[in-house]
Amino acid sequence: MKQDVIVIGAGIIGLATAERLLLQGANVTILERHAVGQESSWAGGGILSPLCPWDYSDEVTRLTSYSASLFPDWCSLLHHATGIDPEYEVSGMLILPPHDQKTALQWCSMREVRIRQCSIPTIESSKMNLEGLLLPEVAQVRNPRLLRALRKRILELGGKIIEHCVVTGLKRMEHHLQSIISSHGEFFADYIVICAGAWSTTILKNDAFKLNIKPIKGQMLLFKFDQPPLSTILIQNGVYLIPRRDGHLLVGSTLEDVGFDKQATASAREYLLNRSHSVLPSLQMMPIIQQWSGLRPASANNVPIIGKHPTIRNVFFNTGHFRYGVTMAPASAEILVNAITGRPQPIDSGPYQNGWESLRSASGIS
Repeated sequence: MKQDVIVIGAGIIGLATAERLLLQGANVTILERHAVGQESSWAGGGILSPLCPWDYSDEVTRLTSYSASLFPDWCSLLHHATGIDPEYEVSGMLILPPHDQKTALQWCSMREVRIRQCSIPTIESSKMNLEGLLLPEVAQVRNPRLLRALRKRILELGGKIIEHCVVTGLKRMEHHLQSIISSHGEFFADYIVICAGAWSTTILKNDAFKLNIKPIKGQMLLFKFDQPPLSTILIQNGVYLIPRRDGHLLVGSTLEDVGFDKQATASAREYLLNRSHSVLPSLQMMPIIQQWSGLRPASANNVPIIGKHPTIRNVFFNTGHFRYGVTMAPASAEILVNAITGRPQPIDSGPYQNGWESLRSASGIS
């Protein structure tokens, strides 16, 4: 694939897409409005599964399941190539009550997903156990380390990354995008791939039609124990606790429809503290190491847009992954690059182009 490609956005989706394009022989330049991976990708928890997969559509779980299966080899390759360990780990995920046990067991049985009723000990006491539904095969990855590994890998493969480069305009001739105007000058390429997350629609402006991708803020807290206080990820009512190897514990997250406001708030801190204290009382004695927020690219029903623009032939989208950008990253990159090169898809990719197809019909586009 001896083509020049510009990827707009250096989050996890943009980086994974660029890496795969480089491996296919393309010349790739990434334009990033801020710093690599410092928006939604850095802010997430790195759980490689929907929180309760039976609550999601098949379009979401099909993509996340396939993508999660790619992570062991992907992380191993990145670790070997860069020396940076993304800390891929199969830690399991325990879902605490209240939950719909019947629906969960039926869903897992139909899809041959391992699940069992289980109790796990906590750091509180050897006699204190938490009971719930355990998905033992759920893994996690450490987002900042994965992002650093991908950045190094892309540079080693000959890719270019231009940070603090704001796209300010597009030059279009009928059904072809001629160039990108930015704060770093004008860029030309055979293909343009928009991976700009919550900012994706603002880049295309009128050419985005009515594509519904918007920012949803999520806030998280970080704690540090001498040793991991839990042996597995915990989920209860949408709040999760993620133990890291080195004793760090992440607590998240909120879902806030507040536009592009990224300010961390006291109300979110109190909400997360109250919910997490009920699960792990020892947190009441621990200081908060850090609180932060990120802006997820929310899409309808968590289904991303992966594929060709309906009217501009050399523009592609890989965006709108909402809460599961990290989880969906390697599979989304594969699907996107296959769409450009015409290779067969590993799974049915139609649902991830439906956002554009519905817009095509509504706009009278043929």
